[in-house]
Amino acid sequence: MSKKQKKADAAPAASTAADLRLDLLMRLSDLPGVPGQEDAVRDLVLAELEGLVDEVRVDAMGNVIARRAPRVKKGEVAERVMISAHMDEIGFLVRFIDDRGFLRVQALGGFDTRNLFARDVTVHARGGALPGIMTPGGKPVHIATPEERKKIPEVKEFFIDLGLAADEVRAQVRVGDMVTLDQTARQVGKLVCGKAMDDRASVFLLLETLRALRGQALRHELIAVFSTQEEVGLRGAITAAYGVQPTVGIGLDVTLAVDTPGVAPDEAVTHVGQGIGIKVFDSSMISHRPLVDGFWDLAQERGIPAQLEVLALGGTDGAAIQRSREGVPTLTLSLPTRYIHTVVEAVHVDDLRAGVDLLVAYLR
Repeated sequence: MSKKQKKADAAPAASTAADLRLDLLMRLSDLPGVPGQEDAVRDLVLAELEGLVDEVRVDAMGNVIARRAPRVKKGEVAERVMISAHMDEIGFLVRFIDDRGFLRVQALGGFDTRNLFARDVTVHARGGALPGIMTPGGKPVHIATPEERKKIPEVKEFFIDLGLAADEVRAQVRVGDMVTLDQTARQVGKLVCGKAMDDRASVFLLLETLRALRGQALRHELIAVFSTQEEVGLRGAITAAYGVQPTVGIGLDVTLAVDTPGVAPDEAVTHVGQGIGIKVFDSSMISHRPLVDGFWDLAQERGIPAQLEVLALGGTDGAAIQRSREGVPTLTLSLPTRYIHTVVEAVHVDDLRAGVDLLVAYLR
């Protein structure tokens, strides 16, 4: 093999925005899937995995666990690398139906209620999807007092209007039915925004990584996990990590990019378009320092845009992997995302591309 060929094999194939199947990302974002009811997302993931992995299974928690075998020389020891991205999104469950047919909800995940006023929602009943309107109880601006206009309501004050009589609502809706916010994903310049980029953008990143690795020899055994119930306590990743028994863990998730007006530069956390985030710290984990340094050095060596991330609050599947059994060396790769936990969560195509390139470089 020539020196030129060796150099080509050492570097990941350069990707372009056109290489990324952004239509798939938008389809993933549009699908409904609150914690514990990720079925539609799981079905699409399973379809996309065909031909990309050596084996795939769904465990008791609903996690999709896919495996790619390594190709190692005699005497070499491969790491078992678990990479996890969660399929669920923040949303609601119906918790009560009142005498007039209005629904009250239980939040699944953290909401800033300032973003919930007058929202289109869908109630996913057994008989089919029902369109609804979510808004807080209280007076419209025309008759509210100045004090009432300033009030920020709690989730328990919101209700859903299905536009149906109470008996019709009770005939179709049950306590525990899933409620999702309505939003169609779209491109805005180099951003892709939608209701569930947290964490469908990372699901997409992991699928695109597997696609980029198709037919290529892997240095490590790869266990790709598409997890459930992350938004309510990393639950799917906890059980998946216990069963997989990885020797190295990588969480994939979004992180704050508050690089927008009204926020001091030191509070931005990350910036969209400046590369994949390599997490140093969040309130759930401190990434394994040799992995942080290794991924950072690899990014610099290969010219892959990357940025280091320190997040004051928040957690990812990486924390679940890190704490599994006797402990696992783990880090999280983070997609800088504007407007997290709204219906217009926005990620940058260059950061998606950088994430795929860095994972491919590491796994090869």
